[in-house]
Amino acid sequence: MIARPAERLHIEVASSDPFARGAARGERLRDTLPGGIAGYDRFFRLGGIGPHQVRADAERALDTIDAFCPRARAEMEGIAHGAGVDVRRIAALNARTEILARSATVPPGECSTIVRRTDGAAGTVDTFGIQTWDWHVELNPYWHTLESRGGTHDVVGLTEHGILGKIGINSAGLALHFNILGHRRDGVGGVPMHVLAAVVLEEAGSVAQAVEIVRSAPIASSGSFALFDTSEAVLLDLSPEGVFAVESDRDTLVRTNHFLTPAPAAGEKAWLYQPDSGERYDLIRKRLTPTALPQSPDDLVGLLVSGEGEAALTCLPDMNLPEGQRWASLATVILEPATSTARILDGTPADAGSRPWRHLAAQRDSDTGSGTR
Repeated sequence: MIARPAERLHIEVASSDPFARGAARGERLRDTLPGGIAGYDRFFRLGGIGPHQVRADAERALDTIDAFCPRARAEMEGIAHGAGVDVRRIAALNARTEILARSATVPPGECSTIVRRTDGAAGTVDTFGIQTWDWHVELNPYWHTLESRGGTHDVVGLTEHGILGKIGINSAGLALHFNILGHRRDGVGGVPMHVLAAVVLEEAGSVAQAVEIVRSAPIASSGSFALFDTSEAVLLDLSPEGVFAVESDRDTLVRTNHFLTPAPAAGEKAWLYQPDSGERYDLIRKRLTPTALPQSPDDLVGLLVSGEGEAALTCLPDMNLPEGQRWASLATVILEPATSTARILDGTPADAGSRPWRHLAAQRDSDTGSGTR
């Protein structure tokens, strides 16, 4: 079983000043953020990454973020100010994926994602997606749902304490699901994946603008963004080799935790996820038969529930394993561009019938500008 709080923390911030937005977030996290920082410090140590290396990696990440998007750096400074911590601790959290890429003993988590495009009413197109967020069960107390308003676009979704963004949707109807991948060249030096996700959600008004932002970023680590709006959907492999769009059925996108394009796949850290990632991917594809294609967001939930002896789409922690290897589906997220809404379940897809969903709405807007960094 996964111990869950009686009520998951929800943070609402609103300001056109990114430092002020960050400070408001930090103030809400002042009491709990130290626990998240301590949790990651333990994982860094378990991975053989000492505090001096973490500090150097954090400083390098701050410099890269400042050059790419000063507004993101300002918001991180605000979080640190509001929470009363050194900004380098916030930078280390935002770059935790890149820092942990140095480790062979604390591998990343695993997530499963499906995005669907269907024919809507009066010849329109409807898009929607779902994913599990699978991560270390010990870090379950240190994530929250978020409404952030006042940037180029309002954003709702979930993220970890101190981290700018992760999974969400904005007021222009752009949705982003986020999976981690692994490449042998992964490291610190580019824009951290979590920061890039936050920048995309705040600034992009469409899939095309989101892809443009991603391609403009210096990237030194790996991940996957499933990006979709009210009409378009694209699945990206991001890696030190570059950014690659996945050739797939344009109406159904499936992602687990391995590369789906040849160039980055050639340098993949296959030992991190295989055979698990391939087994989860194949199980989802097997379930997506022509006669059972989901026609609504609710139809997606059952596709991520694992049956007896099946691949671990629903991820439950094995507490007999050592710390650093206890994976759990901490949350399940549905994103719907037509209404700019996120539904977030504090639990696995199998909990959908017994636990409430939290419904968040980003106010619709007509501005599809890409913003300024």
